[in-house]
Amino acid sequence: MERSPAPPLLQRLLRPRLLAGLVAAVCLSATATVWWGARRDAERDANADFEYRARELVNNVAVRMQAYVQVLYGVQGLFASSDYVDREEFRTYIERLELAQNFPGMHGVGYMRYVPGPQLAAHVATLQAEGFPDYQVTPPGQRSQYGPVVYLEPFTGNNLHAFGYDGLSEPTRRAAFEQARDSGLPSMTGKLLLKQETADPVQAGFIVALPIYQNGVGRYTLAQRRAALKGWVYAPFRMGDVMAALGHDALHGLDVEIYDGDGMNGLSLMFDSSPQAAAPAAQRAIKRLSLAGRRWTLQVSALPKAGGVLSDTPRAIALGGTLLSALLALLAYVLAESRQRLRRALWHSDRMADELREGQETLLAMAEHAQGSQAVLRSILDSTVDGILVDNYRGTVLNSNRRFRQVWNVPEQLDWQNDGAILFGHMAAQLERPELFMQASACHELDDDECHSQLQMRDGRVLEVTTRPLRLGSEPARIWSFRDITERTLNARREEARHQVLELLAAGAPQQQVLDSLLRGLEAANPGMMCSVMLLDDEGRHLLVAAAPSLPAFFNDAIHNQPVGYGNGSCGKAVSSNSRVIVDDIRTDPLWLPYRELAARAGLGACWSEPVRGANGKVLGAFAIYHREAQRPSVAHLALIDQAASLAGIAIEQARAAEALRVGEARFRSLYDHAPVALWQQDWSAARRALQELAESGVDDIATWLQNNPSQLQRLAGLVRITDVNAAALAQVGADPACKQTGRLSLAQIFAPAAQERFAQALLALQQGQHLFQGEASFLRLDGVERQNEMTLLVMPGHEHALDFVIVSTLDITERKRLNDELVQLATTDFLTGLPNRREFMARLESEQARLQRDVGGRAAVLMLDIDHFKNINDAHGHDWGDAVLRHLAGLMRDSQRKIDMLGRVGGEEFAILLPGADMEAARAFAERLRQRIADTPLQHNGSSIAITVSIGIAGMAPADRSGDAALVRADHALYRAKRAGRNRVEG
Repeated sequence: MERSPAPPLLQRLLRPRLLAGLVAAVCLSATATVWWGARRDAERDANADFEYRARELVNNVAVRMQAYVQVLYGVQGLFASSDYVDREEFRTYIERLELAQNFPGMHGVGYMRYVPGPQLAAHVATLQAEGFPDYQVTPPGQRSQYGPVVYLEPFTGNNLHAFGYDGLSEPTRRAAFEQARDSGLPSMTGKLLLKQETADPVQAGFIVALPIYQNGVGRYTLAQRRAALKGWVYAPFRMGDVMAALGHDALHGLDVEIYDGDGMNGLSLMFDSSPQAAAPAAQRAIKRLSLAGRRWTLQVSALPKAGGVLSDTPRAIALGGTLLSALLALLAYVLAESRQRLRRALWHSDRMADELREGQETLLAMAEHAQGSQAVLRSILDSTVDGILVDNYRGTVLNSNRRFRQVWNVPEQLDWQNDGAILFGHMAAQLERPELFMQASACHELDDDECHSQLQMRDGRVLEVTTRPLRLGSEPARIWSFRDITERTLNARREEARHQVLELLAAGAPQQQVLDSLLRGLEAANPGMMCSVMLLDDEGRHLLVAAAPSLPAFFNDAIHNQPVGYGNGSCGKAVSSNSRVIVDDIRTDPLWLPYRELAARAGLGACWSEPVRGANGKVLGAFAIYHREAQRPSVAHLALIDQAASLAGIAIEQARAAEALRVGEARFRSLYDHAPVALWQQDWSAARRALQELAESGVDDIATWLQNNPSQLQRLAGLVRITDVNAAALAQVGADPACKQTGRLSLAQIFAPAAQERFAQALLALQQGQHLFQGEASFLRLDGVERQNEMTLLVMPGHEHALDFVIVSTLDITERKRLNDELVQLATTDFLTGLPNRREFMARLESEQARLQRDVGGRAAVLMLDIDHFKNINDAHGHDWGDAVLRHLAGLMRDSQRKIDMLGRVGGEEFAILLPGADMEAARAFAERLRQRIADTPLQHNGSSIAITVSIGIAGMAPADRSGDAALVRADHALYRAKRAGRNRVEG
């Protein structure tokens, strides 16, 4: 019967379960969308809150530890303020700090005295005499140096256990104390158990120490710091107490684990706020903190909450939406169920009709498939890329495809269908080693499921063979699959040879060794071949044997240094014509006429030559393949010749380039070592990483931070590493140029401690990406003399992001600056009196006039002085007395001037004084005091004395004056009025 029409789409959608499912799916999807948005908002808020609390916790720990370090700096300052700090002074200072109230978590501050081994007995006797008769250094034993605790405040409770303990006796403490001694900076120990830790619960502890040096002794170099060491001030800490000092709110809801160093394991764990929280936390952050030369790793995790991440809003949305979806789905199902029952009977009848029709269609399809199966099988076999052969182990060939006959060059007239031995013999004749193939073909049955091998053809091709057993009915059979992998094999061999050549080139092997290795690899992969490479000489007229490992020595000697051109063998013709030359039979080819007997003695029958070209196409020589028998090359052989010649060209050029590079490097090294300019090769990468860590820790303005923390700037300078110097640099700092001892050098040989500001500028410039920095700074020679240098810092290309290769050139400009200063002194100073000359005084006068014009209400005055009857002094006593009078007057003027006043000699016996900020009344009082002092101070010269008086003119400077010279002219007029009025007086 005919099948009834399919129900419309609307009816299918109205099926009870489908409709109920659609309604439920739509409602649940809407509920899920709203719930997911609310959940994501809640999770984002929770994650933001956790990240803020974790970052705040790390900052609090850093601030707390910095406060502790500042306490130690204060104690260090106490020792620096006095040559000896006794026990009572130390106790009083620590009590005034009120550690328990102002620095919670800090249980004490101690002082360890450095005691050399021979002085131990005297040290113990001194402490016992101070009132500690039972004092001993612990642990006992003979050591080269000791660091016993002699002061420790508060000197009560568990702190008494540390009195006399030698901190240098234990490796962890000793490493931190030696680091503080050598760097001069605070240093922190690793995880350890404090001597004060005598009761449960046992806590991990650590110590922060600062070195104490002898006052008045230089500490610029490592040797000076070690020699000046007196001891250390230190503070012991219990990890739990340090964290408790942060307050309960800082750790509330967080599981904080602190590890010593970068690793996180049980041995390095120093603190765990919630040991019972073993389950992985959903919110976790890893923070690293650098403190006093030590790194801590903080793992901060959020403790689980009773309500989880979700708030009440997502839960209410999920519950309400689910209930509503269930109610709507149930209602849809009830409404559609009644309609479904009415259509069920009709559906059963349509189904039976459909099954009958499908059975009829299946029978027709099977009949069509049977008719075309034979044609499909043949088409598949003929279209495969592999050659397929099927035999029955007894010499009968059951089937083959077209590709098989193409691969093996099977002629149409070969009668192999009736006798399979004829076919296998034809195949064996084309192989380099036919015996292995014949053994495999004679096998009666395969043992393995699948067997793989490769066959080398005489024409250079390589076939990959796969044999598999199968059964045709009850008879066993075997299927052969042949695939031409010549190109893949050649590529693999080429890459192997190329890799080997590159390894030799990288190792600096000579050209002869590289070419020998290349040719031996080609000969090993192609049995029967003998290869050679001949290169043109420098003039390009003769060919030289560069490599021929398998050819007889007499043959190589005979063809070595033969001229290029026709009639000189295959290689000569290939080079002269810049083209491939194939000689398949040396005995008959005219190219080999001069060397025919020689080739016969060497047993050579064929020669194929290819020009060896460089990257620019220039012919470098020729690559040749020889055979014992006359033979023409196949397509695979031609590809091999082309690839081998190309690889030989690469090897030759690379070998020559490597040799040129080695020569160039030697020349550059010689130029570097003998350059007249001081050159330094330095590694700034550690300092750059330290700056990055500062930025990551929250320091925004690094320049200001370094200015406020000079000790950290010294630490950064210590991170710069000198990797190489030349002889000029060694001579500049006073080292032996013949002995490079970079370990004796430091950054102080470029930036002295007084030039730390200039070092900070250079460091920030390089950190910000500048490739060049120039400037002047002071440096320290190894003998301690400080001099001036002019420097240039250059970041080598390719190292901008690491700063691990910085070239610094320095020039000692000490003498040049001294000469410049002397020239400036000569240009601005009167040689006789040492006062500024007229030019310098007038420049200062003009500057003051400009200031008055800018400063409304400003005041200034000018004095002109002239020695009374100076000509009479010269005439009566001589010019030496006159010079002495001038110097005497200059000295009295210097004694009377203020710091802001300006003196000058403006004529023979005329002097001028500029008084900034003085009105006429103040200027008159100053002039009168000066006049009186000069009159009361006669010159004592050569046992005699002479009275001196001066006349002084005063003038005030006015902003309305066009120049300062106007006030000087008015003062000069006042001077002449004083002279006319009787001299030894002041007029203005």
